[in-house]
Amino acid sequence: MPKLKSNRGAAKRFKPTGTGRFKHRQSFKNHILTKKSSKRKRQLRGLLTIHAADQKAVQQMLPYSRMR
Repeated sequence: MPKLKSNRGAAKRFKPTGTGRFKHRQSFKNHILTKKSSKRKRQLRGLLTIHAADQKAVQQMLPYSRMR
């Protein structure tokens, strides 16, 4: 059976955690930042884990992410 290809767009956006879940950067932090308050920009700074409903979809796009 041939190797599966990873979705390259997903590979750039999601990184696996040690427990097998995925973390992602928050949206709304790229441009048009002048009208956003400092508090809002600060709260968008960190990484979040993806929602449980999206876990299966991301896992299919990144089939070898659990392998180290």
